[in-house]
Amino acid sequence: MSGGPHPVDARRADSPWVLRDYALVADGERGALVDPRGGIAWLCAPAWHSGAVFSGLLGGPGHYRVRPADDWNVWGGYYEDGTLIRVSRWVTADGIVSCREALAVPAETDRVVLLRQVRAVRGEALVDIGLDVRAEYGRRDMTGIRREGELWRARSGALHVRLTGADRARTGPDGELHGRLRLPEGAHHDLVLEIATERQDAPLDPQGLWETTERWWKKAVPDCADTAAPRDTRMAYAVLNGLTSSRGGMVAAATTSLPERADTGRDYDYRYAWIRDQCYAGIAVAAHGPHPLLDRAVRFVTDRILEDGADLRPAYTVDGRPPPDEHPLPLIGYPGGSDRAGNRAGRQFQLDAFGEALQLFAAAGRHGMLDGRSAEAARVAAEAVGERWAEPEAGLWELDERWWAHSRLSCVVGLRDLARYIGAGASADWSGLADTVLEATRIRCLHPEGHWQRAADDPGPEAALLLPLARGAVPPTDPSIRLTHAQVVRRLAKDGYVHRFRHGDEPLGDAEGAFLLCGFMAALSAHAQGQVTEASRWFERTRSACGPAGLFAEEYDVAQRQLRGNLPQGFVHALLLECSARFGGTSGGAVPGGW
Repeated sequence: MSGGPHPVDARRADSPWVLRDYALVADGERGALVDPRGGIAWLCAPAWHSGAVFSGLLGGPGHYRVRPADDWNVWGGYYEDGTLIRVSRWVTADGIVSCREALAVPAETDRVVLLRQVRAVRGEALVDIGLDVRAEYGRRDMTGIRREGELWRARSGALHVRLTGADRARTGPDGELHGRLRLPEGAHHDLVLEIATERQDAPLDPQGLWETTERWWKKAVPDCADTAAPRDTRMAYAVLNGLTSSRGGMVAAATTSLPERADTGRDYDYRYAWIRDQCYAGIAVAAHGPHPLLDRAVRFVTDRILEDGADLRPAYTVDGRPPPDEHPLPLIGYPGGSDRAGNRAGRQFQLDAFGEALQLFAAAGRHGMLDGRSAEAARVAAEAVGERWAEPEAGLWELDERWWAHSRLSCVVGLRDLARYIGAGASADWSGLADTVLEATRIRCLHPEGHWQRAADDPGPEAALLLPLARGAVPPTDPSIRLTHAQVVRRLAKDGYVHRFRHGDEPLGDAEGAFLLCGFMAALSAHAQGQVTEASRWFERTRSACGPAGLFAEEYDVAQRQLRGNLPQGFVHALLLECSARFGGTSGGAVPGGW
């Protein structure tokens, strides 16, 4: 076979599963989706935004399957608590088989190591293995396959491939490796797959890699026993760690082009670091403690602001570069979706990113984690707000440029927090600017009935407004908080889930699913008003909308009880973490920047 680019063949991909059925293993530099039958449905290498080497999720070729030979089985699985170490489990006609899997950590930016450990839990295990690495979204064949002692080597485009533990495998006419394991009851067998940008010769020691990975996860995720939902909170920490690069950038999600609604064209590439999402994650961590994820978020946002100033982009690659423009991929796409990479949001102006960055810096300041460089970035961000707050912009939802209320209120919160915690002589100026922005926004965006509306030219309700109001944009006694919360509940909530805004006269749920981010915002809003029982209801209902693996996407189709959009969505896990931390009492119930 030729190693050059060629059209991909969707017939070689496994049929897709509904999104709730996928699990994630990730190491901060990239992530893999695991399907219920033991296939790696998605993995980009070497980086999040690189081309996929396994693209079956979008109908492309390339796969790594470890599954029972007996198709007559039912699947299940679980994460080892506080980690992204996944144990897939199958009950067959004759026994039980499991496969423990993880991306080895600490990770290297140019090398991915996927660990898989097959175990015969009950009875003899007969397990099939299939490997076909296809770089650049399936454009590059796996070539040069050869056995060297107990390992296999190959190439796929510019990538070097090694596999250990499959010494009895054979190459097939289709160009992939095929093998079968037979294990007696109680036995286990390790497979290690390495994909790297350079040839690697160091031994691949499964036991050592597993031990290092276990220690890393134990150190990375705090106990969280003091939160409202300890196990789910540890899971949220694990997901955020898995999505966050050693360079600080946290991707919004591990995937691209997963549809929010079939045939609507709303499917995007989320394998980039959004400043807003990064801040949500850092602020959530700060609500619990001065953990390393907070420092990484501050470091990444600091670098971007000092480099770009008032021209801060909404999104970057995890290594700080602009995301590419949207372009098509040579794939059929997930059913109901399309096939695209890149994101046009990288060119937008989104004012709220500055407000969230100021809140992040203030949160770090409260924990004594703000150095001089980050304090300078905070000053630059505040000056950018002063320079640009009156401009139309794309806002939180990346829509048409308008005068969005949420963006202004977020900046008010950030400026007040900045003045309170890291004023250093400029607090009067920042407080004065906050007053100016708030008064102008009140004039243009406070509805005659007393609640806040979406934009100066849109009187409709907006769930995102609940967050800056809960965080102190106005005094807690201001009636607009209660009235806005009531308006959102009355017009945007259905069956205990919250939608972001209304699409004309369409019934809720017809145009798009409930936004899980907004459900947690409603919980924080109720909590800030002292409505503890209501806050708990929003929290519990929203956190129920995950798949069996405990992962959240961006949207939830309430009628069909299905996840929609890219997976897993980092900011949803971040807001779950924040709710759990605040409701568990670690912050004393205080609203950050409260009046």
